[in-house]
Amino acid sequence: MLGNYLIGLREGLEASLVVCILVAYLVKTDRRDALRPVWAGIGIACTVSLAFGAALEFGSQELTFEAQELLGGSLSIVSVGLVTWMIFWMRRTARHLRSDLHGRLDAALRMGTGALVATALLAVGREGLETALFVWASVRAGGEGRAGPLVGVLLGIATAIVLGWLFYRGALRINLAKFFTWTGSMLVVVAAGVLAYGVHDLQEARFVGGLRTKAFDITGTVPPDSWYGTLLKGVFNFQPDPTVVQVTVWALYLVPTMIFFLAPRRGEAGQGKAGRPAPATPPTASNA
Repeated sequence: MLGNYLIGLREGLEASLVVCILVAYLVKTDRRDALRPVWAGIGIACTVSLAFGAALEFGSQELTFEAQELLGGSLSIVSVGLVTWMIFWMRRTARHLRSDLHGRLDAALRMGTGALVATALLAVGREGLETALFVWASVRAGGEGRAGPLVGVLLGIATAIVLGWLFYRGALRINLAKFFTWTGSMLVVVAAGVLAYGVHDLQEARFVGGLRTKAFDITGTVPPDSWYGTLLKGVFNFQPDPTVVQVTVWALYLVPTMIFFLAPRRGEAGQGKAGRPAPATPPTASNA
């Protein structure tokens, strides 16, 4: 549940920041008439994301066991790739996100209502589709019931909406660079577990060999049905008896990805006089 809460919070906050930037800019420039198509685009993006999640969940139930495992493993790997790209993209462009969205919105305002809807749809829809895919893959990897992960995601999204509203009102300021660094690091760990389980699915589907070759087996020490086994499974997708292939893939993803993600960037913009990055300022109606 905690891992899914983190996914909902991280992706939800990115979407909330995008909405804040779009709405605050229109209010600041006295273009409130354009708010309706922007909200329409946001509503369509949420609807499409929910429909995509439902299609993944219910569409896969009609497949054979091997087809389900092959689909699940493949989509797990795709979701890890998308989330990894998203983490690095946000780390690189967070400081310039506002100016980028302002430029797109100016162009959309010149083009008309349809362009405004499309701008909001694309900006928010990407986050929604990534969330739906990664949550679906994470739930499969965690082996939990559907209620717990769903509650975790909804709580994370609800928290993100509240934070986004506080940002917009100017009542809350946090260092977004540090926030996205910490949550990004935790998501890398979660993604590594999802990737390892995706490989296990491909082994179950007989697409990848080595299913019977275990790296270790500590089931007796960490029983899967114990509270701590369930906690490790739900948060980190930990498996007490992984295959050699799973452990290898997990390590080959986690170690280099974490090193590159946490490595300091050369020529980083926004350095203060003391050489420390200036804190990112959330968008508000007064500073958009």
